[in-house]
Amino acid sequence: MDNDSQLGFALLGLVHEQPQSGYDLRKVFASTAMGSFSDSPGAIYPALARLEKRGFVRGDVEESTSLRKRRVFRITPKGLAAFKAWLKKPVTRDDVIRRLGELMLRFAFMELVLGAGHAAGFLRQFSEELSSYIPSLEQFLEANGKKMPLSARLALECGVMEYDARLKWAKSSLAIYEQRKRDQS
Repeated sequence: MDNDSQLGFALLGLVHEQPQSGYDLRKVFASTAMGSFSDSPGAIYPALARLEKRGFVRGDVEESTSLRKRRVFRITPKGLAAFKAWLKKPVTRDDVIRRLGELMLRFAFMELVLGAGHAAGFLRQFSEELSSYIPSLEQFLEANGKKMPLSARLALECGVMEYDARLKWAKSSLAIYEQRKRDQS
């Protein structure tokens, strides 16, 4: 997929959960944190058309009692294969630096599509990448913080704190998965 890949994968995930119309999808984007991907009809409908053109979704017109017919989108086997491949991508340092939103989007759909084991594995990889990246940020801050303008130093400190919070969340979430696995055995 191209520039709209995050929106496209978000749409694939939602229609994998259940077939939905474009209007239904817009409501999900408008009423949840997924709105960061767009709830604009000018983005969602063209993204659905691109997914359909690629054979990743199929839109079927459903008859209804209202005057307006609903076009309901379903994920295709080809779309599911592409979606699974995206979910299975390893977590990289570059992802941690540049694509945190995409990582969380992948994680949000992961258990439903790939199972709890993959979700736990993702959290392990995410924790490892964060654990190796945070010290380099702290070293940079230590070496350069006194020379930086106050606002720049504080912004960098904020970034370090955000990564620390994400690492704490990832470790806590992994512990929850591990406890659930122990409880089930």
